[in-house]
Amino acid sequence: MSMSAGSTPDYLVDRRRMRRKLFFWRIAAFALVGLALLGLAFQAVGSRGAGTLVPHIARLKIQGVITGDDQTIKLLGDIEKSPASALILSLESPGGTTVGSERLYDAIRRVAAKKPVVATVGTMAASGAYIAALGADRIVARGNSLVGSIGVLFEFPNFSGLLEKVGVAVETVKSAPLKASPNGFEPTSDAARAALASLVSDSFDWFKGLVKSRRNLSDAELTTVSDGRVFTGRQSLPLKLIDQVGTEDDAVAWLESDKGVAKGLPIRDWRAERSFERLGLFGAAAGLAQNLGWPGLAGLLRQVAAAERAPMLDGLVSIWQGAGAK
Repeated sequence: MSMSAGSTPDYLVDRRRMRRKLFFWRIAAFALVGLALLGLAFQAVGSRGAGTLVPHIARLKIQGVITGDDQTIKLLGDIEKSPASALILSLESPGGTTVGSERLYDAIRRVAAKKPVVATVGTMAASGAYIAALGADRIVARGNSLVGSIGVLFEFPNFSGLLEKVGVAVETVKSAPLKASPNGFEPTSDAARAALASLVSDSFDWFKGLVKSRRNLSDAELTTVSDGRVFTGRQSLPLKLIDQVGTEDDAVAWLESDKGVAKGLPIRDWRAERSFERLGLFGAAAGLAQNLGWPGLAGLLRQVAAAERAPMLDGLVSIWQGAGAK
């Protein structure tokens, strides 16, 4: 069947349109594939950057109050399985919950089973933070760093005196005398205080045993360092609480000379994925709500932000509470 001359231009136009559509969909398909690959790459790398996928020295900063949060434990698990040749544990903490510190210590020891770990102390690694430091193969502190505060405590508020003054009493029906004791609304009985003392004593014995075995101390040496005091880095060295007075550079030098880590490897920070609060969105939203004349919403957003920032320290704690410490 022959094509008439009049229909030839229409045919050519249709062919061009079809080619343009085909070209568009090819480009779109390539773009979708590229975006998918980028998404997979970002998922694999996360917020830590591509540098963590090649040999390097990982650095994990432990700052503030230690709670043994899931994000930090997951980071340590990721470092354990990563191409990192070693881990520098950078400590700036007064401690935290005893269970959280124990959980952190266990995760650090799992990393140390695969690659060398060295702890560096900045301002302080006290109490629970020192438990974390004990998980490392070596501890390096500055001369004026604060180290130690080996101990455990249990704190609770007691409002019974205040309630008595204002004429308020909280009635309680309990299945046993020590159920829900202490509760803060009545004087603490001798039996309740003794029960709490046994908890503190048991955890303290565990803490001291950890220090003794990890730092290879005699009973006499352990007694000297386990009265709850903090020590400077210079004092800590002869007490065998640390291995070296120095800096991160000294820690890297030890990894290279004693652990066979290749010289000149870059140090890469490993960080947890940022939450909305860490991005500052709650605070920014509160400010915007206030400017728009919605003080109620602004107050609610500020409360949410504060709740996100404030860790709950329930149970036994291993934390240094010197002047200015919280």
